[in-house]
Amino acid sequence: MKLALSLALATVSLVASSLVQQAKEAGLSPIPTSKTALKKLVDNPKNKMTDAKIELGKKLYFDPRLSKSGIISCNTCHNLGEGGDDGVSASIGHKWAANPHHLNAPTVYNAVFFDLQFWDGRAVDLEAQAQGPIQATPEMSATKEHVVKVVTSMPAYVSAFKKAYNKDVNITFEKVADTIGVFERTLVTPSAYDDFLNGKPKAMTKAQQAGLKTFIDKGCASCHNGIALGGNMNAFNVNGTYEFQNVGDFKGDANGMVKVSSLRNITQTAPYFHNGQYQNLKDAIKEMGRIQLGVTLTEEETSSIETFLGALEGRKPKITIPMLPASTSTTPQPDMN
Repeated sequence: MKLALSLALATVSLVASSLVQQAKEAGLSPIPTSKTALKKLVDNPKNKMTDAKIELGKKLYFDPRLSKSGIISCNTCHNLGEGGDDGVSASIGHKWAANPHHLNAPTVYNAVFFDLQFWDGRAVDLEAQAQGPIQATPEMSATKEHVVKVVTSMPAYVSAFKKAYNKDVNITFEKVADTIGVFERTLVTPSAYDDFLNGKPKAMTKAQQAGLKTFIDKGCASCHNGIALGGNMNAFNVNGTYEFQNVGDFKGDANGMVKVSSLRNITQTAPYFHNGQYQNLKDAIKEMGRIQLGVTLTEEETSSIETFLGALEGRKPKITIPMLPASTSTTPQPDMN
């Protein structure tokens, strides 16, 4: 009995090891288990992460007063209580207006692993990305001056910046965005998939492992690879035209390239595609097979891939909603115009 059990466990381990090797050869990488290795991977050498910066960045991330209206924060469109996005096909911003290009908000979870930020890849990192929505008219609609006035009007924020930046800091709009970016770098969600690739053969079920193999064999990993299983720029409509291509006017960057969506926590980030026209994950998988891979995925293949994607549901960091500093007489008043 013991010998049979040992042989069975050895077989399971051997099969898993083969699949892990296949995954790595396909360009898939896990989130490191070592805190030191992870810190090195997510940190910004130009603005090193510290506990003080992270805590300050979290407050700024949740503070709606950075917006012109005083009611929209980063967390409005990148809700950390669910998938790190807003769950609507076109994000809603200032004056309750929908995004004019009919774009939805990509998840902020694991965005630190993206090669570039925004659907058209125009920002090189999270710090640069944080500047965009704050100033964008259809989003938070604030000016740089407004943001600086808000932060410097509150002694608690001024003290927090001094603590985070060793008392020698000029509070600028860019510094505010940088600090938000530092916090966002902590939003990493390791999953059963990572455990599996990191050497735990039982972390994923047999069905999930079979789904991973289907995912690789069908070519999904040709675009959805790296640690984020996406986050890189790639051509869109390679073998067909997306069914809802004409919803909104987004066509990608100057070369027609579009940022590949991360598949991490994909079960929690519907609706799918840049303009959010698919609510059902299976339908989205089939459409990607058609327009990107030029294949018609069977029901069995689609279900298998969907089962694998469930293994990407990550363990989210515990986040306590911060208590924000009180406004003062010099804090800019909310402006809905």
